[in-house]
Amino acid sequence: MNSNDYVTRVVEGATGLPATDWDDLLALQDQPTPFMRHAYLSALETSGSAKASIGWTPRFLTLWRGDQLEAACPLYLKDHSYGEYVFDWAWADAYQRHGLAYYPKALCAVPFTPVPGSRLLARSDAGRLALVRALIAWSQAEALSSLHLLFLSPADLRACEAAGLMARHTVQFHWSNRVGPGPRQGAAASEAAPGGGTPAGPYPDFDTFLGALSQDKRKKIRQERRKVAEAGITFRAAEGAEISQPEWEFFYRCYARTYREHGNPPYLRPAFFEAMASDLAESWVLFIAERAGEPIACSLVGVDRANGVAWGRYWGALERVDCLHFEACYYQPLQWCIANGFGRFEGGAQGEHKMARALMPVPTSSAHWLAHPTFSDAVQRFLEREGEGIEGYLTRLESRTPFKRDGVPTAD
Repeated sequence: MNSNDYVTRVVEGATGLPATDWDDLLALQDQPTPFMRHAYLSALETSGSAKASIGWTPRFLTLWRGDQLEAACPLYLKDHSYGEYVFDWAWADAYQRHGLAYYPKALCAVPFTPVPGSRLLARSDAGRLALVRALIAWSQAEALSSLHLLFLSPADLRACEAAGLMARHTVQFHWSNRVGPGPRQGAAASEAAPGGGTPAGPYPDFDTFLGALSQDKRKKIRQERRKVAEAGITFRAAEGAEISQPEWEFFYRCYARTYREHGNPPYLRPAFFEAMASDLAESWVLFIAERAGEPIACSLVGVDRANGVAWGRYWGALERVDCLHFEACYYQPLQWCIANGFGRFEGGAQGEHKMARALMPVPTSSAHWLAHPTFSDAVQRFLEREGEGIEGYLTRLESRTPFKRDGVPTAD
């Protein structure tokens, strides 16, 4: 296929593309993350975590000029909607009730990874728009019901809207390393303190962060941390290449147990994390909870040291301890972020309880194309109504800020 003098090629996954070409293109984007690195995407494939037999058929779409990769994106044929975190089950059900096939569908996303960031890698805005149009053309040629692009960066969303796709918004909860809650547009966007005062700056320590919260929230966090400490539990952090093979193996025991306790097999296989240890170790920090020198729980956090962003990803425990989840998944990572000068910690999908830990609501975006015109019109109307509901939901959440109204930290 040719479009605007690009040559379009569809390859069977990240393993079919040169890692250097992919990563160099990723580095040019407005919101790169480690989860779009070639090593991460190829590990999903080679480990068997995302493969055709379990409903993830890789079909990465690329645009070329000669030997130069101009634009590319991860693309999968899906025969279900698991592991996506933007829910379209009702759309699939509506298709089925009308005798239409919703699956297979096309999905531009990172499997099992609800992390906002660049998905449409391109050297220019024009190339990004050409990539979206190529995605639509390919979906039409394959007679697919729909195309979905999830957890997009601002540049991605602009390209999708310019190509006529429908935008959808959901809510995540992110923490910002600055004095004061800042505005809605996200943890990385604000420089001003609430109410217009002194520009916000990073917290010098965890106690100063607590001092920015309302008295009841400070009290609750201190109580929760005290319960864990009184249970005889201490934490240590293993970073990057310092995470040993036995520690990775212990993490996987905890991770798999969490899924099985909810009646599900773990999405990610041991070989995926083996690849992370060997090929992308610098992007991980493991917080290990110990009692009497023996590990009992852990949380794994993704990190981008160059941009000062961390992501809460996985956790698990071999025994139940009151408030251990909060300590492992929020307080230890936030304390580490403050100590290491990180600007943002993203807590992931869903969970209003995160607001009590100062993770504030942030909108995230996806884009959608449906081949059937009648269903496309119906979904457009649904998304307009849903969007109004999301806007109201965000406003209500922001009114419940855990921060002190004056934004000035107190010591107590």
